[in-house]
Amino acid sequence: MEIIDWIVLSTTLFFIVLYGALKTKGSATVKDYLLDNNETPWFTVGVSVMATQASAITFLSTPGQAYHDGMGFVQFYFGLPIAMIVIAYTFIPIYHRLKVYTAYEYLEQRFNVQTRTLASILFLIQRGLGTGITIYAPSIILSALLGWNLTLLNIIIGILVIVYTVTGGTKAVNVTQKQQMFVILSGMMITFFVILGYLPEDVDFSNVLHIAGANGKMDILDFSYNPETRYTFWSGITGGFFLMLSYFGTDQSQVGRYLSGKSIKESQMGLIMNGILKVPMQFFILLTGVLVFVFFQFNDAPLHFNPINVEKVTHSNQKDNYAQLESKLNQINIDKKVVNQIYIEQLKHNAFDNPTLRQKMIALSLEEKELRASAKELISKADNSAETNDKDYVFLYFIMNYLPKGLLGLLLAVIISAAMSSSASGLNSLAATTAIDLYKRNVSIHSEKHYVIATQYFTLFWGIIAIGFACVSSLFENLIQLVNIIGSIFYGTVLGIFLIGFYVHYIKGKAVFYGGIISQTIVILIFMKFILFESNESEKLGYLWLNLIGVLLTFVLSLLLQKMSNSKA
Repeated sequence: MEIIDWIVLSTTLFFIVLYGALKTKGSATVKDYLLDNNETPWFTVGVSVMATQASAITFLSTPGQAYHDGMGFVQFYFGLPIAMIVIAYTFIPIYHRLKVYTAYEYLEQRFNVQTRTLASILFLIQRGLGTGITIYAPSIILSALLGWNLTLLNIIIGILVIVYTVTGGTKAVNVTQKQQMFVILSGMMITFFVILGYLPEDVDFSNVLHIAGANGKMDILDFSYNPETRYTFWSGITGGFFLMLSYFGTDQSQVGRYLSGKSIKESQMGLIMNGILKVPMQFFILLTGVLVFVFFQFNDAPLHFNPINVEKVTHSNQKDNYAQLESKLNQINIDKKVVNQIYIEQLKHNAFDNPTLRQKMIALSLEEKELRASAKELISKADNSAETNDKDYVFLYFIMNYLPKGLLGLLLAVIISAAMSSSASGLNSLAATTAIDLYKRNVSIHSEKHYVIATQYFTLFWGIIAIGFACVSSLFENLIQLVNIIGSIFYGTVLGIFLIGFYVHYIKGKAVFYGGIISQTIVILIFMKFILFESNESEKLGYLWLNLIGVLLTFVLSLLLQKMSNSKA
């Protein structure tokens, strides 16, 4: 990194932390600290909702996902706009009418305190883990870039987030997220056009799409009904819908964002804004990853994108074998440049795809994929504890090696700002749930100031927990999938409880409480059997289906338990 990169990075982060800490000090009441006194306008609500979901993992992992697997991941978000409409016109009016601080307060009014506590604990488990991952993600970047200790970086980034989240609460989260989203969107837009500018002069955007399509990267829609396929139109519109419905409708990290809105209408407008913009934003980020793929058709791509693993294998007894693979890849890189250049020339003159050239491009990509798989085997032999999946390092490798001075600092600021925004929302929601649903609910009455201070201490507590989890995290295929897998394990059951509360008045508290416990146990067992420990890929279950399974199980089990209870009465 050059001095200008350090200046851009440090100035951006320092301004955000200082602005958030100074602008929002001194909340006197719980309503002010947790709901920003219900003074947040709709645009800030929408930006805050988007920034909470758009963590560093989004900008670190998503381009790498597209580089390896193409645009199909966008199907994951197809259920989101529908979920926003349902939440805006069903969940929000109920929450505002009851004047709740957290989503889980509603469950005690509808069912009982046991159900409220169950949903709160399930939320605390999954959001505590998720917040740790959002801190861990940018630490990987700086660790790989600077060679600094990963644990130390987790602690530094965690402390930065804790500083303004503890002092300012929800208002600090909201006001800083506006600056963070500006940095994020401007940085990604600049990078997109910089990559386009790096391509050969005769390669325009249309050619980019042709090259990506020839390599299977533009296969956006998959209408197959195969449950083992991770991302399909149907899994996105069903499992993705239930995941988004649960995340935005029952996860306090999101509910807290729109509960602070000035009115029901302002909160609804903020959510609808997110529903309109989220899918295009994710499409754009994936397309940036596809651009990186096309860039490496004309420039030398490394055998493995994780520099830490490369360092290990090149200083082991596998270094000669690894060097042989690199030599083979160098030849493939040369062949790719030639074939792609000929392909572009033929497109320019004949305006049609040459099937022979397309087959050659696909064959070279398959050879490259096999070499990368062999490289991972050598890395495992050199260090059997190494995580060989390098999807999360693809975009990192590009920005470290090819971005101009100043822009590298901006892109690092983008990723770290995203981490700070989602981590701050996570800590704020964890503290709110602990303070309101567990502490205040079970402790004798105290003053408003007491509960504000208690919430600040809970923010600090969860910050320490999140840092601790970040320090023991390791990559699981890729970070964005890990976050969504954790959510999918718990969200279905919680959403099922809320949907019963909203729509099925026949089912009472005792039945839904035990139905929820049994449902969550079964979902965890399904996850362990068919996803975590299933080695046969043809028998694996796509994790998005866990959301639908959790909802259906909670409904069916609660209904059966209620019927059994009524029959005994």
